[in-house]
Amino acid sequence: MLTITADEIKSRLDAGETMHLIDVREPDEHKEFNIGGTFLPLGNIQMMLIDEIEELKSEEVICYCRSGNRSMQACLMLETFGFTNVKNLQGGMNSWKEKYP
Repeated sequence: MLTITADEIKSRLDAGETMHLIDVREPDEHKEFNIGGTFLPLGNIQMMLIDEIEELKSEEVICYCRSGNRSMQACLMLETFGFTNVKNLQGGMNSWKEKYP
């Protein structure tokens, strides 16, 4: 599993790049603030309910949560499910909100 910073994601989004962002937080967290990622809570990943992202196994997939811990778990699990290019947003949405309030 690799990591990626909020600055890297922001600059890629600002450049118009299409990215596969996966928000692994809970519904209330996602509603409160998100950066446009596919909503797929960690619990769904743990139960292998990943049909909606199955076709991304060979694509870059970037997971994020509030602080980076749940998304790290999600990344590790996705790797065991055969995903080959998984990245974790360092510091999660906390880091994003600090830099881009």
